[in-house]
Amino acid sequence: MNWRSEHIWIELIAGSRKTSNFCWAFILFLGSLGFLFVGISSYLGRNFISLFPSPQIIFFPQGIVMSFYGIAGLFISSYLWCTISWNVGSGYDRFDRKEGIVCIFRWGFPGKNRRILLQFLMKDIQSIRIEVKEGIYARRVLYMEIRGHGAIPLTRTDENLTPREIEQKAAELAYFLRVPIEVF
Repeated sequence: MNWRSEHIWIELIAGSRKTSNFCWAFILFLGSLGFLFVGISSYLGRNFISLFPSPQIIFFPQGIVMSFYGIAGLFISSYLWCTISWNVGSGYDRFDRKEGIVCIFRWGFPGKNRRILLQFLMKDIQSIRIEVKEGIYARRVLYMEIRGHGAIPLTRTDENLTPREIEQKAAELAYFLRVPIEVF
């Protein structure tokens, strides 16, 4: 959901609460539980999972390795669930022509730097830049080139915008900010 008026443009940025992240966290959690149950059942000599009879999997070395993979998977899964619950990467971009200020806000990981807020004067914006890399993993990213600060990405690298969408977004933003467009 974006909001625009004559003087203000606010664009909301989605964070890590994506369907793919939910799916990967869930799959990884279930898979790692499976590995851990197989490792524990080989140690105890009981069948917790009926697919693998415990006498066929010896605890040393297969059971230990399965337990290690299960524990490692649980750690990675918990990391994914934490980034989803904290919604890391979400925020907004606010362009205010009336005050001449650009605010870029993102949520990070918990800690003293959880809130990431960048503010710039509009007169310091040199251009809107489109970076295009074609190939198997095509990547189209929109940047804002700021004098003295370099390029700041405005879209996620995994957003997968079509060439027409990225060009339209760049043209609208460049027109709103009254700056040129560069393509790399």
